[in-house]
Amino acid sequence: MGHALAVTLDNRAIPRDEVHYRARAIGPDSKPLSLLIVNMSALGLMARADTGYCVGDRLSVTLPVIGTILAEIRWSLGGRIGCELDRPIDQANYYALLAALIRTN
Repeated sequence: MGHALAVTLDNRAIPRDEVHYRARAIGPDSKPLSLLIVNMSALGLMARADTGYCVGDRLSVTLPVIGTILAEIRWSLGGRIGCELDRPIDQANYYALLAALIRTN
């Protein structure tokens, strides 16, 4: 049973919630960037973005409920980026964030 628990705690096993939300971000060069967030978890997000930023670059992303949060680009492929948030979003705020993202869809 302990082994199964370790597998579910792996970052890739964390459930993602599908969203369709246009967010504003600021890149490492201090230029504005428009993101279309496709899915989200309390630890990260995947977005469509037209950017030349690299893995390891950090974005400042503005979200409802949460405000501005830092996110590090972990991968970039075909106009999509995967970002890890600099801090997890607590459960209550995450559910409020999801409600706001869905409401503004």
